[in-house]
Amino acid sequence: MIHPTAVIHPQAQLHPSVRVGAYAVIGEQVSIGQDTTIEAHVVIDGATEIGERNHIFPGAAIGLEPQDLKYEGAMSGVSIGNDNRIREYVTINRATQGGEMTRIGDNNLLMAYVHVAHNCAIGNGVVITNAVELAGHVCVESNARIGGVVGVHQFVHIGELSMVGGMSRIDRDVPPYMLVEGNPSRVRALNQVGLKRAGLMEVDEGQAFQALKKAFRLLYRSDLTLDRALDCLDLLPDTHQVQHLQRFLQASRQPGRRGPISGQRRHRGESS
Repeated sequence: MIHPTAVIHPQAQLHPSVRVGAYAVIGEQVSIGQDTTIEAHVVIDGATEIGERNHIFPGAAIGLEPQDLKYEGAMSGVSIGNDNRIREYVTINRATQGGEMTRIGDNNLLMAYVHVAHNCAIGNGVVITNAVELAGHVCVESNARIGGVVGVHQFVHIGELSMVGGMSRIDRDVPPYMLVEGNPSRVRALNQVGLKRAGLMEVDEGQAFQALKKAFRLLYRSDLTLDRALDCLDLLPDTHQVQHLQRFLQASRQPGRRGPISGQRRHRGESS
């Protein structure tokens, strides 16, 4: 189960079912749950907690010091849930301040060369494609999708069931349920493919999806100001999705947040 060339600190806590590949290095404060596989040349250090049934592929580096000039050696860590796939050469840095964590939930797929910086928080069921760079304090809500070679600015929030197109520059918050892409990035449409795959088309005989379509038109295809459009969302069916979208956009405009990505301007004569 453990390759003889692996270097594992005697104080590290590994469930007996954990598999460790050749030349992997596991530090003193690491804890790894059952049925997790650590492939060759993986490095795991710091106060890193990894749950059950994860698969970490060759060359990944988890729990190393943050790439943050403010870091002064504080005791911080990384927390990873269950059933994640962390592909080749992914880097996940621990948090900057003592007692803080970089957190990753359950059932996520982080493809090759993804970078998760200090103090990031990733929910459940997220797919992050190859060579995506998340700066510090980025929050990715559950079931979001991020295309390849995307750069995400620090403190940005990416909403649930949103889709970010490949090679986009994300420097403001991505609203839930939306398709965003470009440089500069813009909200282009509802993420209809993602919503369909999530089964939202069938919720309440399609009423939840129809409410989101109306919300999209108010926010991004009307002449209303954002304040007025947010007020008008109160007139739509009281679904979880509309409530979450409204709360997300209101929070995004608060001090300390990046603010939401705006919509794509319509050309004259374009249908909504």
